Amino acid sequence: MDSFDVIIVGCGPTGATLAAELRLHDVRVLVLEKETEPKSYVRIVGLHIRSLELMAMRGLLDRLLERGRRRPAGGFFAAIDKPAPKGLDSAHAYLLGIPQPAIERVLEEHAIELGAQVRRGCAMADFEQDDGGVTVTLADGDQLRTRYLVGCDGGRSTVRKLLGVGFPGEPSRTDALVGEMKVGVPQEEITAKVTEIQETHKPFWLRPFGGGIYSVVLPASGVSDRAEPPTLADFQQQLRTIAGTDFGVHSPRWLSRFGDATRLAERYLLGRVLLAGDAAHIHPPTGGQGLNLGVQDAFNLGWKLAGQIRGWAPETLLDTYQAERHPVAEEVLDNTRAQMELLSTEPGPQAVRRLLTELMDFDEVNRCLIEKITAIGIRYDFGEGPDLLGRRLRDIDVKQGHLYDLLHRGRGLLLDRTERLTVGGWSDRVDYLADPTAALDVPCILLRPDGHVAWIGDEQQDLDDHLSRWFGNPAT
Repeated sequence: MDSFDVIIVGCGPTGATLAAELRLHDVRVLVLEKETEPKSYVRIVGLHIRSLELMAMRGLLDRLLERGRRRPAGGFFAAIDKPAPKGLDSAHAYLLGIPQPAIERVLEEHAIELGAQVRRGCAMADFEQDDGGVTVTLADGDQLRTRYLVGCDGGRSTVRKLLGVGFPGEPSRTDALVGEMKVGVPQEEITAKVTEIQETHKPFWLRPFGGGIYSVVLPASGVSDRAEPPTLADFQQQLRTIAGTDFGVHSPRWLSRFGDATRLAERYLLGRVLLAGDAAHIHPPTGGQGLNLGVQDAFNLGWKLAGQIRGWAPETLLDTYQAERHPVAEEVLDNTRAQMELLSTEPGPQAVRRLLTELMDFDEVNRCLIEKITAIGIRYDFGEGPDLLGRRLRDIDVKQGHLYDLLHRGRGLLLDRTERLTVGGWSDRVDYLADPTAALDVPCILLRPDGHVAWIGDEQQDLDDHLSRWFGNPAT
């Protein structure tokens, strides 16, 4: 029976990212993907600021920028058209629109380059865990053995269902049609008509992506059977019903239907089985947060699970995955619930929408909402300390160039402006940079592999205590 350290079910963005993070620590990883080929339809997804920062930390951003298109980091919250506030705390303060097949290909290739195995056309049927690991049964009857199993297999996760973890929340109440296609009328005509219709119909939009392609979202009420995929004729019919014209839509790249179901797994970890991405949380796509939330789960989990497998992780380190990421997902679910209410055509929600639209003219309000959507406002609870503690650190200038270039290996980093400290016996897990010129207003910081600030100070003993907290006992 083949044996691995970690088997990941699902090779979407979350699963591929997690596989790569584990391989940075020499963990034996197998990814099972039931689909024989990657997605062929071209759907544009958006990478928000925090995800772009994480990709830069691993040296992947340039590969993604070549395949995507930068867009302003504003107008996300309930599609309220307000520009992003000035001076967002990031070197990557934009949205990257990128075809979903392109990002999935980059992330899967990255994982394979690092040594992960990916088996396509290979579905998991069952698993059974014991004190020593997990036995995974495949659809063809073959069995595999692994120390840990991670379900990254989407909202209908087989892993989650077999694990018996509750998935409470609200079922879908409102469906919408969504797709990408070409149109047959000028942009000016579309803009004028959409502006008029949005006074009474939300969600409804036709937004240009470039190359003559438009993103189309409109209510699905009365259109075909929910179990059947929508057709171009469905879009044309609904557009004519709502707008009086179908805008000459043609040549669809992909068509789909989504609802506003909102659910969150009660637990992310049970025994030796974990959940990440849509397997742990689903919500409406409003604000474009889903893919980003899953990828960020993977960056949080990867180094912790690797530490557990490599034997250096403190006893409670793996538990911090749920402690940190579950509340983040709760907040995302809440902000998508709020956004869906603001898209309602009822008088009450529309009054709240008008009020919020006015309030977003205040920089503090607009900034708060953008930081929620783009995940740069997250602060994990690491205890009392300066405001920066528990937050991610932007890509600052250091004497070797850019901070994020020093994080490609997925290790911790001590940035020491005093030039007096040392990582000592943790040097196999934590890198060291002495740089009194670093663009920081604190003496020293300890960064976790996911870029969050784990410690701020200038005393060696205090540092050693925090190195032990996050990276276990020093090597002898």
